[in-house]
Amino acid sequence: MSAEPRYLVVMNHEEQYSIWPEGREIPPGWHATGMSGTKPECLAHIDEVWIDMRPRSLREQMANPGPAPAPIPMPEGPSVVETLSHGDHRVEIIGLGDDPSRRLRERIELGHVMVRFPETRGGTELGIRFDPKTLELAGCDLDARRGMLALQGDLTLDGTRVCVHARIDVAEMVGRGWLEVLN
Repeated sequence: MSAEPRYLVVMNHEEQYSIWPEGREIPPGWHATGMSGTKPECLAHIDEVWIDMRPRSLREQMANPGPAPAPIPMPEGPSVVETLSHGDHRVEIIGLGDDPSRRLRERIELGHVMVRFPETRGGTELGIRFDPKTLELAGCDLDARRGMLALQGDLTLDGTRVCVHARIDVAEMVGRGWLEVLN
């Protein structure tokens, strides 16, 4: 019957503990603490001495946090939800790459199309999720890039449940859209 393996308790520069097989070279960045024994003995010792699991640098930073960061100013004017829920706005399908007809068909089959409202500050990009089986494609020929595509899907924008409506001319992949605020 062989003797139970022995271990060293080791610690790194962040005062994090581990165990290491006795007799093997300790990896760089770690040093022995002076405790050795069986695995259960070493783990029990670590449970006793390692009372704060946070790395030393984090403990020091939290003890001396420095000045609080300046609050981020909120832009003046209506929110993007308020803006896009009044009237209709220019909207474009994005993320279609070099073969827009094929990629749009793939996106429709997946039930997810990305649109952008370019006239908002920074351009608002939204992913419209929908059930592909309920999408009405009558009068719309994706391969010939003719007709109008009506997209609609619910999402949460800035904490508000909305339904995105977009009516897209597939020849240009642009159209008009708006948000409907949901209760």
